Amino acid sequence: MRVTAPRSAPASGAPYTVSRELDEQTEVGELFINSLIRSQLRLALVVGGGFMLILLGVPVLLAFLPVIASLTLFTVPLPWFLLGAGVYPLVIVCGALYVRSAARNEQRFRDLVDDV
Repeated sequence: MRVTAPRSAPASGAPYTVSRELDEQTEVGELFINSLIRSQLRLALVVGGGFMLILLGVPVLLAFLPVIASLTLFTVPLPWFLLGAGVYPLVIVCGALYVRSAARNEQRFRDLVDDV
């Protein structure tokens, strides 16, 4: 008597890959696409929330330390300088972090989809 395992590949001989699931728009492919969309949305919310938290930190800092409001830098009040010149580097850093992380998410998705 011989014991054998059942066939693991479909009878057609073509294995189901993630790219095939995406091409045929099956439920599994839709699940992968929704997963990518959720991860990108989560990333956008985290980066946007962090940006807003830091940006709103300036008025909170001024409320708790009013002596900062009276300081000047290059004849410009410090709060104006922080909001005028300090925001642009913050925007650039947040944008760079977002682009790098979004590209990493997409690369992981492409690695998953690529037929190995």
